[in-house]
Amino acid sequence: MRRIVLDTNCLLQALPSRSPYHKIWNNKFVDCAVAVDAEYIVTNDTHFNILKQIDWPRLTVIDTKEFTRQLEY
Repeated sequence: MRRIVLDTNCLLQALPSRSPYHKIWNNKFVDCAVAVDAEYIVTNDTHFNILKQIDWPRLTVIDTKEFTRQLEY
């Protein structure tokens, strides 16, 4: 497995679905979370809710409002 760091500029170029670089954008956050054994993915993107229905990777999906609440404790 290769270990890389993408600059935000690369991600912005990969964001549009018609971009030739769009495949960089797909699944990057889940891959990153699994690689670092994260407990949470913080997102408001409902596409990540699929992670609540599968056994692996075991990640808790929370939105930014809930995450902010947790930071207050």
